[in-house]
Amino acid sequence: MSLSRSPSPVPGGGWASPGLTNNLSPSGRSSPTKAYAGSNGTPVMWERQKNMGGAAYQSFSTQNQGFFSRHMRRISSSLPRFKADNTHGAEREKIGQGRWNMPRLGRIRGITGRMSRRTKMLLAFGLLFLLGYIIFYSTPLVYYYRRTSWLGGGQKFVIILAANVGGGVMEWKGAREWAIERDSIRNKKKYVAKWGYDLEIVDMSTKKRYAHEWRESWEKVDFIRSTLRKYPKAEWVWWLDLNTFIMEPSKSLQDHIFDHIEDVTYRDINEYNPLNISHPPADPYLDELSKSPIGDGNPDSIHLMLSQDCSGFNLGSFFMRRGTWTDHLLDVWWDPVAYEQKHMEWEHKEQDALEQLYTAQPWIRKSTAFLPQRMINSFPTGACSEKGTDPRIHYDQKDRDFLVNMAGCEWGRDCWGEMYNFRELSYHLNRSLWERFKEDLLCWIWFKLTGKKVKF
Repeated sequence: MSLSRSPSPVPGGGWASPGLTNNLSPSGRSSPTKAYAGSNGTPVMWERQKNMGGAAYQSFSTQNQGFFSRHMRRISSSLPRFKADNTHGAEREKIGQGRWNMPRLGRIRGITGRMSRRTKMLLAFGLLFLLGYIIFYSTPLVYYYRRTSWLGGGQKFVIILAANVGGGVMEWKGAREWAIERDSIRNKKKYVAKWGYDLEIVDMSTKKRYAHEWRESWEKVDFIRSTLRKYPKAEWVWWLDLNTFIMEPSKSLQDHIFDHIEDVTYRDINEYNPLNISHPPADPYLDELSKSPIGDGNPDSIHLMLSQDCSGFNLGSFFMRRGTWTDHLLDVWWDPVAYEQKHMEWEHKEQDALEQLYTAQPWIRKSTAFLPQRMINSFPTGACSEKGTDPRIHYDQKDRDFLVNMAGCEWGRDCWGEMYNFRELSYHLNRSLWERFKEDLLCWIWFKLTGKKVKF
């Protein structure tokens, strides 16, 4: 049967397409006529639509309107695209033939391109500030630029820390003594690294400087002299005993003392005179400068700065300045003749010797100044407590004292317990904003949720 004479699927004959069926055909055949026009001259449907320009049908167009429509296009355009390499059909399984192409540079350009000029400038300044903060405050570069004379002057200061590497005279160190030494040394190392100072850790174990004598704790005089030779650029040395802890490492020595030394020191010992030393000296042969209670009043003439506790001079924390006056004092202080004659009477050894020199030698008074004890040498409540807590002597957390000296803790007190408590207190007081957020807020939320105390 011929395809042209096949029966039509439409009931009554004809084709499904209206342009192919001619109801007026006199022959009555069901085969299609010419597709370009009907038998009566009327254009077929597709040609009619062409002549009408397609206006009879609704066309689909994206409006691209609204916040989500616009941003979904931007998000989709920034998604990773899979880039397949079909040129090597047999090697497509090899690594690297097809991979995810991440348009990072284009994404960054797209983000910055949508920013205003003001936003770009603020972002650039913010990035420069962040970069400068990281470089100058969070890298080892801090130590070096703070050492320079025009950015900090840290090279002018040397901290001498008295350690006891091999043990004491009467017994060797135990675990607690090692822990005290470890925490004290770490505390001083962090401080000098922050401010650009030098740290000299000296061994205070018993040594005989001469064949005929033994001087325990007198070594500090000799160590100060050797340290000044070792660091020729140093102007000041700060002696610290091992049982000391710097509570406020965010304060530099310059800000704390040396930038306003004339305001924080006093030369007239009568302001606080636990030894009842007569001052000023009244010998008739002395000049007017030696008879003055404050010397010449010039801060540049100060070469020795120390504090006094309840029993007199305290050398657990004191400063000495490079100069001829200091060289003369160290020579007299170390004099073996004076030591041989008086060491049995001096209970506190080199400390009592300095008190004797201050009392008997007017030239020493002219260049000696005193600092309030709590400024460089606060005591815990267990020291000098025969008369109770003294606001002039004992540490006060509210005032954020600079340094604590656990003096005399080996005589009936717990040295390690005091060192541990002050170490934790110093950390708590000097926490950063991020540490406060973690420990004060997150730990509190975790405790409320679980009932367990944690430390992030």
